[in-house]
Amino acid sequence: MSARIRARGAKTAASVHTVRIPRQRGRRGADPFVVVVPERPSLTREALAVIGGWLWRSRRTLAPSGLAVLALAVAAVLHVIAWWSGLLLAPTVAGPLVWLLVMQRRRPATGSVLLWRVALAALASSALAWLAVAAGFGPLAGALELWWLLTLLTAQSAWLVVRRTH
Repeated sequence: MSARIRARGAKTAASVHTVRIPRQRGRRGADPFVVVVPERPSLTREALAVIGGWLWRSRRTLAPSGLAVLALAVAAVLHVIAWWSGLLLAPTVAGPLVWLLVMQRRRPATGSVLLWRVALAALASSALAWLAVAAGFGPLAGALELWWLLTLLTAQSAWLVVRRTH
């Protein structure tokens, strides 16, 4: 492309090529024609757009999975920066159990409500225990990755059951 028709200093989007056609003779006061030719997106970009759109549309359904991946990243960062942070996180394991006792004292429940409360407290305690141990020893040490996966599957399954019934 010659220097006469290449756009100089023009601001365009990253994937758009602008070609300016020089003025024709006899049209002194007229602006030049501008032809905008968009670049074809690659197959990888198209696939990522489809996957990203699906993840965005189902973001509420996949909330426990997102939190699990976030917990994995946080545990890795905490392990690298300060392994002793696992010792500080260890007492938080009792938090859900305390919540269960307080809820049973304020609003006693029986049957399925009590079962859901116990399951929620056990799942939250398990997740917090995993976070404390993973921050201390690393999120992929020993059987911690299996513990993380089982907690993720349990939380995601319970989330889907709760969202369909309520």
